[in-house]
Amino acid sequence: MASLSDLIKQKPLFVFALESEAAQEFDHLNALFVGIGKVNAAYHVTKAIAQYRPDLIINLGSAGSNTYKHGEVVCCTRFIQRDMDVTPLGFKKYETPLSGIDPVLSYGLHLEGLPEATCGTGDNFEMGHNTTLYGVVDMEAYALALIAMKEQIPFLCLKYISDGADGSAADDWTVQVHNAAVAFKKTLPGLV
Repeated sequence: MASLSDLIKQKPLFVFALESEAAQEFDHLNALFVGIGKVNAAYHVTKAIAQYRPDLIINLGSAGSNTYKHGEVVCCTRFIQRDMDVTPLGFKKYETPLSGIDPVLSYGLHLEGLPEATCGTGDNFEMGHNTTLYGVVDMEAYALALIAMKEQIPFLCLKYISDGADGSAADDWTVQVHNAAVAFKKTLPGLV
């Protein structure tokens, strides 16, 4: 497989949930804004893959964590669908029934120098994170990783820690989300 810097020079697709996460730092790139949540992410990235057929999908976005510090960029290589719970029917927590996919989806490139994390994705803004199974929470990455894996497209997921996924998460996110783009630009020097 080609190196990350080679893949970025080919046909990368930069995926953000919101324009505020990209600010104007990524205007010159092929950026896709999918909106909030797994359904929006799945819909828009699937359309983009069909139209553009990228060589690499790069998800850059904000996330909460009580494991990592505010302002830190982490590389997510494992993903959990944190709102999937069909345990009453005998399935493991976070397992999508009959999918054949392990509850922890391991699919993603690691960027040297960054902490490697597990991201718990769900369709709610988590403000009471209390599990050690995942150290980062967001609302889109699992869907993006799953589709990239199924389409056999390399996937890089970097998350800017905007809040503590706690009682003050909403206020912290509102202030911090605008700093994400600058942090990503510093994290990927010479690549973007």
